[in-house]
Amino acid sequence: MNTENPIFTILEKVPLFKKLNEESATLISNKITLEYYPAEHLLFSQGDQGDAMFIIKKGQVKIFQGPKNDKEEQVVLATLNDNAFFGEMALVSEKPRNASAMTLEESEIFVLKKEDFYTLINNNPSLAEQISSEFIQRIKENMRNENFTAND
Repeated sequence: MNTENPIFTILEKVPLFKKLNEESATLISNKITLEYYPAEHLLFSQGDQGDAMFIIKKGQVKIFQGPKNDKEEQVVLATLNDNAFFGEMALVSEKPRNASAMTLEESEIFVLKKEDFYTLINNNPSLAEQISSEFIQRIKENMRNENFTAND
């Protein structure tokens, strides 16, 4: 991939996109929008239908389970910083979100909406093929991890 475009560097870190050729990466990067969010902005809630994936350009986001208005009852699963991504499985899965996401400070976040992603896939068979093989691999990894955790 062309490393001159900063979004390419970030896309290479996203498992679904890491093996894309430059043409496919360009198609995706053209659909990504940069959004600005204030501190303590709820990006999505646990149980919501997934409609986008997110890549942090600058800022900090916490991923948590539990009530959004009661920090004492929340279980923080991760705190993510610049160049981190989350919500990518929403692009290829119909499962509801298994956690909530909230900005901890003012943040600049790239957003790829599911509908834009589907348009790209439908119009670009080679992109669909690249992503589907990566998605299958990701599901297998998740199943192994779930089985490992369930048996602990």
